[in-house]
This record gives sequence, structure tokens and C-alpha cells, in this order.
Amino acid sequence: MPSYIWLIVMAVMIVVEISAPGLVSIWFAAGALAAYISALLGGGTAVQVMVFVLISVVLLLLTRPLAKKYINERAAKTNKDTIPGRTAIVTEEVNNLAATGRVTIDGLPWTARAAAEEEIIPVGEEVVVEKIEGVKCIVKRK
Repeated sequence: MPSYIWLIVMAVMIVVEISAPGLVSIWFAAGALAAYISALLGGGTAVQVMVFVLISVVLLLLTRPLAKKYINERAAKTNKDTIPGRTAIVTEEVNNLAATGRVTIDGLPWTARAAAEEEIIPVGEEVVVEKIEGVKCIVKRK
């Protein structure tokens, strides 16, 4: 196989990496570089493909968990991460059977549902947000 093919594969993988969020294809770009070097050293097509696969898989297995951890540490927390455990005030009776319920958290209104299906929580009661499901807070009495 001509060695320039590996340079094309490497370039494509780098373009994919640049255009996609997160680490997607950088390991395959490194594998393509290693395969290119093996082609320059006279390795046959089978050797080039084996080098490409081996280097790509080894780099993927060894570095992806570390890289993913580093990237996730920098990710901004969303409401799904910060709202659970917070206290809210019921502004509309929370009644799962009637499909009603609103709470206020830090002055912001949220649709709410009770964690226990049969529970009805009256207006003015303090509740704790257990989790976020879609755009709804799942709450329980404090």
C-alpha cells in the first residue's frame, strides 16, 4: 500500500478530531502516523495495517480514561448536577394524579412532581429536590 494513504488517513482523523466535540479520533491519527512510518521502513500492507490497529487500540485503551477524566473535570455543571439536594418552596400544589405542581428554587419556577406517587404537597411547604427528570423536579417533603 502506498505510504501517502496513511498520511491521508491521518489528516482525515485530525479533521474529524477538530470538528467533533471530545476525543473521538486522535488515537487513530497516531496509529496512521505509525503505519506511515512502517510503510517508509518497508513494511508490507499487512504489517502496516497491524501497526495501525495495534497502536490505535493501545493508545485508546491507555489514554482515553485519563483524557476523559481531564475533559469531564472542565465541563460546566448544569441544573441536573446542581439542583438535586436543594430546598424549594411549593408555589402550586404538587399532585401527581392531577399533574399539577410548581416550586421555586432561588426565585426560578420549576415544574414539580412528588417522589411518592400518592403524596400531595400543599402550597408554601418546603421540599427537597431529589432529582431532575427532563424539565421537572422530583421533590419530597423536607
